[in-house]
Amino acid sequence: MTASTGDSSDNRDLADPAPEAMGRPDQRLYIRRRGRMTRGQARALEQQYAGFCRPVSDQPLDTSDWFGRQAPLALEIGFGMGQALLAQAEARPDWNWLGIEIYLPGIGSALSGLTQRGLSNVRILDGDARQALTAMLAPQSLSQVSIFFPDPWPKARHHKRRLIQPDFAALLATRLQPGGRLLLATDWAPYAEHMLAVLQDEPALRNTAPAGSFAPRPAQRPETNFERRGLRLGHEVFDLIYERA
Repeated sequence: MTASTGDSSDNRDLADPAPEAMGRPDQRLYIRRRGRMTRGQARALEQQYAGFCRPVSDQPLDTSDWFGRQAPLALEIGFGMGQALLAQAEARPDWNWLGIEIYLPGIGSALSGLTQRGLSNVRILDGDARQALTAMLAPQSLSQVSIFFPDPWPKARHHKRRLIQPDFAALLATRLQPGGRLLLATDWAPYAEHMLAVLQDEPALRNTAPAGSFAPRPAQRPETNFERRGLRLGHEVFDLIYERA
């Protein structure tokens, strides 16, 4: 997805906008997550953050009030530049789509894209997914959770940083409605095996594929830049689809 429109000068990197300009209250978090971004992304943050984003907090989130309607709620964790999040929201306008991300340029890209596409069914949480799931999202409130191409942390000493761990899988299961689905994808084979093992051991989740197997690619999963890059490198892509018991 293109993060900005206009002439070529709009694509030059520049410093992040001031946090107060977009309603982002915590300066320390702002510094920790800063990055280089295009003018279009910065402009989207300045103009649209307050309307479509909220920082992760310890306050419960009333999603029906925020979206202005009651509808099935889907969550994408770590949406990157927002390609899959926006494509899914466009394909399913009858659902509410919530994304969680910590990378400011990615949030800016998603905000720019939702305006270009005219989407009103997307909201963004800016911060840590574990905190958001624990404090902001109620048990059994999610119809779907997707985690596409999370950081595999390939070095053995970094494996503990991987998102998919037993405690996180258990937390995800509590937030899914019965019958709700957890969709994951990775192009890193060792991480795929790790995720499969972790999820197989979570009793509240059921593999929709035969036990111990990966799922066919779901038709609703859009292709992202991460996936295309992995395929160019010759990586196989692995999909996992689990259902809340």
